[in-house]
Amino acid sequence: MSASIERRRLDAVVVGAGIVGSALALGLKRRGLDVAVVESTPPAAWRAESPDLRVYAIAPDSEALLAALEVWPAVRAARAQPYAAMQVWDAGGGAPLRFDAAALGVPRLGHIVEHGLLVDRLQSALGAAGVPILDAAVEGLDPGDDDVTLRLSGERRVRASWVFGADGAASAVRGLAGIDVDARDYAAKGLVAYLRTGSPHDATCWQRFLPSGPLALLPCADGRVSIVWSLPQDEADRLAAVPEAQFNAEITRASDRVLGDLALDSPRIAFPLKRQLASRLREGRIALLGDAAHAVHPLAGQGVNLGLRDVGELLAGVDEALLRRRAPVSETMLSRWARRRHSENVVSARAFEAIHDVYSNAVLPAVALRGWALAAGNLPPLNRLLWGHAAGGAR
Repeated sequence: MSASIERRRLDAVVVGAGIVGSALALGLKRRGLDVAVVESTPPAAWRAESPDLRVYAIAPDSEALLAALEVWPAVRAARAQPYAAMQVWDAGGGAPLRFDAAALGVPRLGHIVEHGLLVDRLQSALGAAGVPILDAAVEGLDPGDDDVTLRLSGERRVRASWVFGADGAASAVRGLAGIDVDARDYAAKGLVAYLRTGSPHDATCWQRFLPSGPLALLPCADGRVSIVWSLPQDEADRLAAVPEAQFNAEITRASDRVLGDLALDSPRIAFPLKRQLASRLREGRIALLGDAAHAVHPLAGQGVNLGLRDVGELLAGVDEALLRRRAPVSETMLSRWARRRHSENVVSARAFEAIHDVYSNAVLPAVALRGWALAAGNLPPLNRLLWGHAAGGAR
């Protein structure tokens, strides 16, 4: 750690150098704030020949934020797959729900991007902007009247006017700030892998709801698809271990052969699925963003968009304060931001959860309701409204 950082009081410290934390730190730096990042596990460099198994469906508003941070061109140039359609259907029957860019009057619905690539390009941008990244763990937070002292591993300390915790679902900042979480363990796992397809993916995201949980097939730039398959724990563990030929046969059946025969083309990894909602996003001069504030069900890779919306709205608040010649971050602004984001994140998390519960229910009334909902979603006004919300344009 630079001695000068220890001696001065920073405007802000962001804990966590993932997508959300890096985007926030970069945005604050671009607005003239003296900011540093603390990260206990520095991310590995992204390598094109080793695709990250974690992928996201980046919504248009998230893309716009990354473009404003001057990061998106580098991401797109490396590897990003635009998708022009999304189709959702139910194994229980009924017409599929389809979103189509042309029908909605937009050039695309979003991009599929690897987690590691996004982090790598954001890290490069932080370095170019001169934002220091401190390799340390946060061991304590000591709030003062107008700042917070962070006690870091190695008996180091740093002071800042504001602390932003973007350090993931197991957030140390959240725990040290005494913020509780409302949690639900789904007793399920998400199975992720890359697959080769028998038919082209047509730049379309496919999602089928099965009694065991949703299966998403996300189009990738190299012609493969990335799957996120939500399954009961025992079933996920079984499918992660069965011989490759057996897995291929089972995933092909589960996908309804929408892309023909599917074949495994990467390792398989299963991770536990939980929902966590922080009881509040602010405690004094400490605020939470991203998975530290809300870990949600990974339906179609949408969770990262909630975190980037946390960032976008906070930066919008900073912009408004600077335009009015006020302090860029204040208790009033941060409280307003925290209330609004907490409300919207709770609604989104509960919506993902409700979709998961309804579509994993084989009881006849639930099946009938699902068929009606999918059919109604294809009505043009409702289709546009649903997509507008998913794209970040409707609140």
